[in-house]
This record gives sequence, structure tokens and C-alpha cells, in this order.
Amino acid sequence: MTLGPLMIDLQGTELAPEEREMLQHPLVGSVILFTRNYIDPEQLARLVQAIHAARTPPLAIAVDHEGGRVQRFRNGFSLLPAMRRIGHEFDADRESGLQLARELGWLMAAELRACGVDLSFAPVVDLDYGVNKAIGDRALHARAAAVGELAVAYMHGMRDAGMMATAKHFPGHGAVVADSHLSLPVDRRSLADLTNDLQPYRRLIANGLPGVMMAHVLFPEIDAAPAGFSAYWVQDVLRRDLGFKGLVFSDDLSMQGAAVVGDIVVRASRALAAGCDVLPVCNDRAAVAQLLDRLHAEPDPAAQLRRVRMKGHGKQDSHTLYASADWRRCRAALDRCTTPPPLRLDAGSA
Repeated sequence: MTLGPLMIDLQGTELAPEEREMLQHPLVGSVILFTRNYIDPEQLARLVQAIHAARTPPLAIAVDHEGGRVQRFRNGFSLLPAMRRIGHEFDADRESGLQLARELGWLMAAELRACGVDLSFAPVVDLDYGVNKAIGDRALHARAAAVGELAVAYMHGMRDAGMMATAKHFPGHGAVVADSHLSLPVDRRSLADLTNDLQPYRRLIANGLPGVMMAHVLFPEIDAAPAGFSAYWVQDVLRRDLGFKGLVFSDDLSMQGAAVVGDIVVRASRALAAGCDVLPVCNDRAAVAQLLDRLHAEPDPAAQLRRVRMKGHGKQDSHTLYASADWRRCRAALDRCTTPPPLRLDAGSA
């Protein structure tokens, strides 16, 4: 059985019988976990094992685990800072910031991999224009060049731990006021005005970026469809112009930012037609049931091959991980994040 395009969620801390049946559906290819699915690392490892054992090839398991406001698992995991803290370190000392980005990327991914989780949707590469509270301190920096450098370092840390990175939210969510969880944001800039927003993606793609998550943002001066439902954004800009070869994730199709497109089946159909490989559908079991019953997805061998790459690799057990020099070094770096980086004044700076 191949991995289908749907990424679905679960209700509790263990698989219910009806969920085991849903995971067997050929349209399902992955699972996303939330705080409600978590008690402690031991329980998480059991749940992940049960999901992986549900079918062959094993379903991929994802989570939003950026740090700061967006970290689903806390008790028993390192409490990661918001990504802005990495940007502050970069401003104080460039090399120290890049090292911190790589260390925190590794720490986040290694602890999840120790429990068998395959991927975390990180890093956020939206620029912080100071207007979108949903992004805010989730952004690494306001400057595109800084975001690009830090995101590459973070991606390499994740890779070293056996996890693919997913840059989000393409082509950019930082310049709009609205939160796409609640409504459809509209960005009225032209494509030429988005040069800075696209710059981190160019740098990441040049360094082998494995995954991109689309934004539920409408750019009416560029295309009539929100980015995640737009063949222009996915196929022309992301794949053709930027040369991206990896996995394209839609943002959650249950978000209000996607509702303007139509009902859940229309949303999924249009996201697939636009070129998205994986369609998360979260916190709406009725919507998942409708999709499993009514969605028609044409076989796409290339997309199926890309979905296999979601799987993590190089898993260590928790005891081995916590005893390692790498974990101790990265935890020491994390502990330093509890205080602001030292102010550095360069003599001769203007």
C-alpha cells in the first residue's frame, strides 16, 4: 500500500479502534499529533509505535514543535525558546547565532526522533514585519538575509538528528495582519515586492531543503487563489522558478483561511490540483470522514515517492540520547537561552 495525501489527527493518547481502521484507508499517508495526544515520552513512544505498526509502509508522524508558543510536547522534553531568541543571538554575534540555530534544531529533532516521531514542521521562515501576532516571535528575524542563514543552520541541525526540515509559510505570512487560523489574510503586494520574503527559500533550496508548507494567504495582485490552492505559486514559482524538488505541504485545510475555497472536499481537491503532496486536516473528524468517503485523488507516483521521504532515520533510544555528548552540549546551549545574549559593541561600527 502506498502513502496517500491525507495527514489526519487522533483524539487521545492511544489509538481507538475506529482510528486504526481510518489509518488503513489508502488516502491516508501520515498522522499529526497534538498536546491532547501526549502524557510523557514513554506514552508517546508507545503511541508512535502503534501508528507505525498499523500498516506497511509505516505512516509518517508529524508534530508542530517549534518552541516558544508552539511546542506540543513539554513534560519530559526540553523546553525550547521561541525562534526569535536565536535571532537575538545572531544580532549579538553572528557565529554564535548560527551555532545556536544548529544546536537547537538538532535538540528539537533528536528528542522527537528518540520517541519515533518522524518530522516537526519547522523552521518558520516568515519575516517579522511587526504586524502579524500569529507569527510574532515565531519568526527568526525581520531581515531576509539573517532568516536565510539561520534557517539553513537550523535545517542542518535537524538533518544531523535524522529529521527533514519544513520551511513555512510559503511565500510569506509575516506582512499580513489577519491570522489564517481565523480568516483569510490578503497581501496586496506585487511579486516584485516579495523579493525579501522569497530570499530565505532561495537559500534553503540551494542547500537541499526537503519540505515547504504553503500559506493560506491570498495575493490578489499575483493570483486569484490563496497560495496553497494556486498552481501558479506551487508549480510556477516554487518548483519551476525556485527549483524546489521536495515535499509540498498544504497548511491545515480545516483553518478558516482555507474556507473561502469551498467545502473540505473542494479544498483538498484544489490543493492536490495545485501541486500539494500532503494535506493536513486537523481538529475536524467529520471533515476527515467526508474526505475518506468522497475525495478522488488521481495516482501520482512522483508525489508518492516524495511522501516516503517524510520518514525519519537514525533514531536513538532516550537513554543513549541523554547520555551523549551532543545532547549535553545542546542542552547547555539551551540553558544559556534563559538570559539575553551579551551586548556586543564593535569599535569602528557606525
